[in-house]
Amino acid sequence: MPVRSVPPAGPVRPGRRLRGPRIAAAALAAAVLLGGLGGCGGGPVDGTRPPSDRAAAPAAGPEDQADRQPAEGAASAPAAPVRQLRVARGPLEARGPRLLQRLPGLGPSTLAEVPAGARQIVVVTGKGIDSAHSRLAVYRHTAAGWATDADWTARNALNGWTRHHYDDDLRSPIGVFGLTDAGGRMPDPGTKLPYDQSPDFATQGIGFEGESLAHSFDYVVAINYNRKAGVSPLDLTRPLGEARGGGIWFHVDHGGPTHGCVSLSEDHMKALLRMLDPRLHPVVVMGDAASLSH
Repeated sequence: MPVRSVPPAGPVRPGRRLRGPRIAAAALAAAVLLGGLGGCGGGPVDGTRPPSDRAAAPAAGPEDQADRQPAEGAASAPAAPVRQLRVARGPLEARGPRLLQRLPGLGPSTLAEVPAGARQIVVVTGKGIDSAHSRLAVYRHTAAGWATDADWTARNALNGWTRHHYDDDLRSPIGVFGLTDAGGRMPDPGTKLPYDQSPDFATQGIGFEGESLAHSFDYVVAINYNRKAGVSPLDLTRPLGEARGGGIWFHVDHGGPTHGCVSLSEDHMKALLRMLDPRLHPVVVMGDAASLSH
């Protein structure tokens, strides 16, 4: 069933801080417009279609074992050559990839949460606990160290970050989460992840700074916070309960803060989709810089 049409909310002037009832009204508008899809922290709304019938991705079989590399410190099989990303321009692509022996900015407590088998790690580092601005880097484990595949600007939730995310708190959850499923309104740009193309990813209305929300969900990657892995990002299953929010995605930047997701430019979203490889068991490590450094 298609998403029920919702009239656009009234504009919020760019550059003005929202206070009291104004921020509550803007948050409600964004929750209604984005929540109808279950994306960007929204919960279920009557009129959403049933979850996609796409089956969960099968578990890795014996043929996949040969593709796996041991974690850092263990005996490593020969690694694929480190290739420079040429899909979208950015600071890293201009100077070529680097090799690191350890992941920068991540403290021992944060690293302890990363699964031992994760050989592809997306790190989203917020400027501050209350900031909506962040950077995203993609790292891939090789026999020589961690190869940096991307380093881009990003946006997160309007109110910043939290370790205890709840629906409509306008904060992005801090933690380590799997990346197993993707989708969008537009055709698959070439990802190795299961991809659910559907018109139900369409959205409308305006964001917190008066920007259009159209095309925000042209491309998305589900972040496995309070969701069932192996199903479409549109699936509304919430293992922790509805109060803890859900529908936290990577999606296309609409020019302002998000409800709880992480957004990137369209070119960088398509590049991220092409990079993510389920054989490398990708995860995202996300939060403000101070929290991740612990």
